[in-house]
Amino acid sequence: MTDTSEPTGQPLGAFERYLTLWIALAIVAGVILGSVAPGLVDAVASAEVFSINLVVAVLIWAMVYPMMIGVDFGAVSGVARQPKGLLLTLVINWLVKPFTMALLAVLFFEYIFAPLISAEEADQFTAGLILLGAAPCTAMVFVWSQLTRGDETYTLVQVSVNDLIMIVAFAPIVAFLLGVTDIAVPWETLLLATVLYVVLPLLAGLLTRRALGSPKRIEAFTARIKPWSIIGLIATVVILFGLQGSVILAQPLMIVLIAVPILIQSYGIFALAYGAAFALKVPHKIAAPCAMIGTSNFFELAVAVAISLFGLNSGAALATVVGVLVEVPVMLSLVAFANRTRDRFSSFETASSR
Repeated sequence: MTDTSEPTGQPLGAFERYLTLWIALAIVAGVILGSVAPGLVDAVASAEVFSINLVVAVLIWAMVYPMMIGVDFGAVSGVARQPKGLLLTLVINWLVKPFTMALLAVLFFEYIFAPLISAEEADQFTAGLILLGAAPCTAMVFVWSQLTRGDETYTLVQVSVNDLIMIVAFAPIVAFLLGVTDIAVPWETLLLATVLYVVLPLLAGLLTRRALGSPKRIEAFTARIKPWSIIGLIATVVILFGLQGSVILAQPLMIVLIAVPILIQSYGIFALAYGAAFALKVPHKIAAPCAMIGTSNFFELAVAVAISLFGLNSGAALATVVGVLVEVPVMLSLVAFANRTRDRFSSFETASSR
C-alpha cells in the first residue's frame, strides 16, 4: 500500500505503534460479530453495485485518500541524482515480486498443502496472494523509512513512481497471473476496482494538495484525517472476519497455511532487494526503504480487489486479510535487521556524499 505522506520525524502514534494489536482485536471482534449477528454482516455483504461493495468502498477510500494527499509527482524529477535505488525498487516490484508470489502460491496450495485444502480453496487462496504480490508498497512505507533513518524525499519519489506505474500495470499483471492459474478473470470488475481505488484517490489527493497550497497546510490536514485510514482498515477487517468467522473457528489451520507462503515471500524479497542494494553500493538511507517498499504490500488495494472480484466471504479476501495480519510484525523485524546492518553500508554513504 502506498503511504506517501511526507514524514515529519514525529514519534509513531498509538495507532501505528500498536497496529498489530488493533488488527488482532479487529479479527476477534469480527469473528464474534459473525457468530452473534450474522444477519448484519450478510446485509453489509449484499450492498453491492456492479460487483463493488458500497460499504467496503467507503472504508477503502477512508484508508487510501489520506495517503494519496501526500503524493507529490513533482518530486519525480529528483530521481536523477540516485537512479539505482529507484530502478532496483521497480525491478523488484514489477518484474520479480508478482511472479514469485504466484509461484509460491501455486507451489504451496496446489501441491504441498493440497491434501489439507479443497481445489476451490486452493484457487481462491492463490488468487488472494496474487493480488497481494501485484500491489507494491504499504500505508506504512514512510513509517519504515523513518524507523530506518531513510531519505524521506527519495522514498517519496519511489512511492510516487510506483503509484504511476500501478495505474497501468496492476490490472494487466493480475489478469495475466490469474489467467495462468486458470481462474476466470472478470476484466470489467478488475479495471473498475483499479480506477476506483487507485486512479480516483490519486486525482482527489492531487486536487486536495492544490487546494491546500502550502506544505504546512497539507501536513496539518493529512495529520487530522490520517487516523481515518487506520479506522477504515480496522473496520474492513472486522467485516471480512465477520464473514469468515465460521471458517476460522472450524479451520484455524487455514490462517497458518496462508501465512506460510506470505512469510517466505516477504523475507525472500527483502533479502533479494537488500542484498542487491548492497552489491550496487546504494547508500543505506536509500537501500533500506527500497527493500521495505519491495517487501510490503498495498494491502488495501489487494483487499478491495479481492472483495470486488470474488466476494466478501471468499477465500481470496481471507488470504489478503491474512497478509494484513502478517505484514506488520514481519516489517518490524526487518526494520530491526536493517538498523543492525547499517554500518556495513557506511562506505557507500561516504562515497555518495562526495
